[in-house]
Amino acid sequence: MFSLISKLIIIAVVIGCIVSIIATQANLAEMQKELNSILNKADEIEAENAELQRTLDEDDMNAYMEKLAIEKMNYAYPNERRYYDTSRN
Repeated sequence: MFSLISKLIIIAVVIGCIVSIIATQANLAEMQKELNSILNKADEIEAENAELQRTLDEDDMNAYMEKLAIEKMNYAYPNERRYYDTSRN
């Protein structure tokens, strides 16, 4: 009788360990994906910082402001015509 109970306890412990290992591996895979995503984002931010630093080093703020106005705020010169491709919707 004692032998049967001890075998059942050992089987339960082994099953618990297997479930714990599987859950840990799943969590590890998820964290690895998140880490890769964060590293990619960090690379993008570093590239953007390098571009901004290069702009600051050039000491030409007017060109930088003009670039921001055109690209980010969609400003245009008074005599400039802009054409937008609306067929890609």
